[in-house]
Amino acid sequence: MNAVDTNVLVRLITRDDVKQTTAAEEFVGAGAWVSHLVLAETTWVLSAVYELTASAIVIAVEMLLNHHELAVQDRPTVMAALVHFKRRPSLGFSDCLVLEIARKAGHLPLGTFDRKLSSLEGAEKL
Repeated sequence: MNAVDTNVLVRLITRDDVKQTTAAEEFVGAGAWVSHLVLAETTWVLSAVYELTASAIVIAVEMLLNHHELAVQDRPTVMAALVHFKRRPSLGFSDCLVLEIARKAGHLPLGTFDRKLSSLEGAEKL
């Protein structure tokens, strides 16, 4: 299975460049894998560059999780991160994902200086 980078996902979501969107759709048509890192970068780009709201980012991540041709790395972990992000969008999706990856790996608590992140179960403010 092929893998995709951040730019491909951004084109699939924003559809702001017809030529690149078409190329992205053709590339993922046979199936493509999305890593945690690419997903985290994508949510950052959507927020910082495209200025999407947290609720729009939730919809975008859900779209990727439900896309027939995309296989998101460790889908249950991403879904768990999405639950946190829906409840506390001020945390940022990436922080929620980092916590859930650590949980899945059995490496808690997650040490952080982030007051908001430390309020989640499994995170510890240093």
